[in-house]
Amino acid sequence: MQKLQDYWNERTSAQRMILGGAFLAAFLVIAGFGWFASRTNMALIYGGLDPAQAGEVVAGIERAGVPYEVRGDAIWVDADQRDRLRMDLAAQGLPAAGSTGYELLDGMSGFGTTSQMFDAAYWRAKEGELARTILALPNVRTARVHLAIETGRGYRRDQNGSASVTLTTAGGAITREQAAALKYLVSSGVPGMSPDRVTVIDSKNGIVASDDDRTGADRAAEMKRNVERILEPHVGIGNAIVELNLDLVTDTELLTEQRFDPEQRAMISTVTEETSDTSNSTGAGPVTAASNLPDAEEQEGDKSQSARSENRQQTNYEVSRTTREVSRQPGSTRRMTVAVLVNGIPQTDAEGQTTLVPRSDAELQTLRELVASATGFDEARGDQLTVKSLAFADLTQDGSLAAPGLLDRLALNDLARIALIGIFALAVILLLLRPVMRNRTPPVPMLDDSLPPPVPAPALTGTIDDEPVVVQTAPPALTDERPEPAAAPLSLPPADPVARLKSMMKERHDESAKILSGWIDNKETAN
Repeated sequence: MQKLQDYWNERTSAQRMILGGAFLAAFLVIAGFGWFASRTNMALIYGGLDPAQAGEVVAGIERAGVPYEVRGDAIWVDADQRDRLRMDLAAQGLPAAGSTGYELLDGMSGFGTTSQMFDAAYWRAKEGELARTILALPNVRTARVHLAIETGRGYRRDQNGSASVTLTTAGGAITREQAAALKYLVSSGVPGMSPDRVTVIDSKNGIVASDDDRTGADRAAEMKRNVERILEPHVGIGNAIVELNLDLVTDTELLTEQRFDPEQRAMISTVTEETSDTSNSTGAGPVTAASNLPDAEEQEGDKSQSARSENRQQTNYEVSRTTREVSRQPGSTRRMTVAVLVNGIPQTDAEGQTTLVPRSDAELQTLRELVASATGFDEARGDQLTVKSLAFADLTQDGSLAAPGLLDRLALNDLARIALIGIFALAVILLLLRPVMRNRTPPVPMLDDSLPPPVPAPALTGTIDDEPVVVQTAPPALTDERPEPAAAPLSLPPADPVARLKSMMKERHDESAKILSGWIDNKETAN
């Protein structure tokens, strides 16, 4: 310990700081290795759970007494106990399914269950079964289904129920094809429901429209991409700007039209009547005394006969009438406006300068025909199409950057973090390297026991135990050994020479004793 204390006392403040830093760094490295060696190896057990399911799983893990960590929406446990813990949680029904299905009906009994309670449980079970089916999609993380069914009973044939599906995706958004499939899935599972009565909602992107009920912005964006895809192979990427505006019909309209044409008649009925009438009448003779006799003959009276015949025909005509019903649904295009701006063509003049000149009219007419075919341009509908060629502005000529630089892309927090790292590195360099470079001194030559030729040497003065001492250095005795040609004379640092001499005598006791004995012998010889 004395040697360590002496070694520590002989060090300068900078050297002590370096030794302390090295010791602290070694201690931290050893402690870090020990911590990494003794820490628990964690493995992922569940990830991507909603907060309710994650809370139930964490409660089950705490009951099992297994160490765990929560990292975002993922739960990590001890790797050695992960498989066993997963089986234990599965036996407890964890993580619970997103919805409960038809098992809700298992606990219902016939006693005390009304028809309203059974209907509510049935539609709740239906919602849970549909949600389970939707969760089978690979990119769906959570799903909820809400059914709005009329509860009225009777002999009604039309049941206009509706439904909504709310989804949360794990990756990309729900496509229109998937939305249409979900509509048919829900409508097929509910009797009497049509697919257009089902609404699919993405929790991040809002309502997902199918191909039949796309909004005007979606249709305009798709048509814009089609126009750009046609123009870019010819004019180049970034040399065509397309703006498209669609005016869509948003109202449902039913038109009924009747037209009468007096020039055209249509026979609707013909009535023909035929009447024939024939009558005969004979009158009795006069009454006399002879007519009362039994054998008397009856005398003939007056006779009359008549006949009548009548024909009647009636024809009914109606004026020609045309009836037409027109039903206009929302989504049809009322008017379209397209504006296309293409960049000019680079052209080099006689002085060698390159400028952009507009494209020719023939080329613009060809581009106009392509755009009209791609967008379904209809001039009779009132559509407008404009194709112009102008030189795009070069932002670099005005001193602005066309693309953001590195500093523009970095956030303020990133710049502050980089600055702090640089300051810390500079402080470490100044703290560790600068004292080392500053305190570098030439190495002190070791004591040489060779005997150089006798030369006059100065006397060394000092104090030993508070008594003045004068040591007269004298050349050592001549020997047969030849000194090294590059041997340097004995020199002491600019510090206290007596203290330095004591330290050298402690470190090299034998060599110092030999030199001192040589000095003493030379002094006696001189006397």
